[in-house]
Amino acid sequence: MTLQDSGSAGLPAFDPDSAEDQPAGALEALIGQIEGEIAELQFPRFSKDDALALGLELVERGKEDNLPIAIDITKGEQVLFHVALEGATPDNEGWVRAKRRTAVRYEEPSLLVGLRGRAGGGRIEDNAWFDQSTYAAHGGAFPIYVRDVGAVAVVTVSGLPQKADHDLVVQALREIHRSMRQS
Repeated sequence: MTLQDSGSAGLPAFDPDSAEDQPAGALEALIGQIEGEIAELQFPRFSKDDALALGLELVERGKEDNLPIAIDITKGEQVLFHVALEGATPDNEGWVRAKRRTAVRYEEPSLLVGLRGRAGGGRIEDNAWFDQSTYAAHGGAFPIYVRDVGAVAVVTVSGLPQKADHDLVVQALREIHRSMRQS
C-alpha cells in the first residue's frame, strides 16, 4: 500500500517540506483538500473501542509498509492508544506531543494550521507568539470530529515527511469512518 499524492485536478501537489518555489495555486488547493477532509470525516461517535480500531488500523498500515512511526490517540489528557513501531525514535514522541497540542489548540489538523500560516505570506513559526517548544504546525495530527459535537480527540502520527504523516492518518480515518457507516 502506498501513500497517495493528492494533487487537485492535475495541479502538482504542494510540498510543505520543500524550500523550492511551489506551483501557483498548489498551496490553496491543498488547504481546500484538507478542509474537504474535515467535512468528510465527521464521525457519528468516537468511543475507546473506536480509538483501538483506529490505532490498530494505523499499526497494520505501518507494519505493512515498514514505516518507522509513532502513533498516538488522545482524548483530553487520556491516552487512548500509543505505540512506536520499529524504527521510530524518541524524537518522534516530542513531535507527537507538539503536533497534538497544535491540533487541540486550533481544533484543526496540524498541517492545515501550518499551511494557513503560509497562505498569509510567511510561516506561523515566524510569529513570536507561536512557541515552537510547545507546538508544531507540521502534518500528522488530525482532530477526530463527532458530528454536531466537534473535536473530541486527536490522532497523531510522526516519523514520515509531514504530508505523508497527514495522508496516513486520513487514510486510516477514512477506513474507520467507512466501517462505522456499514455497521
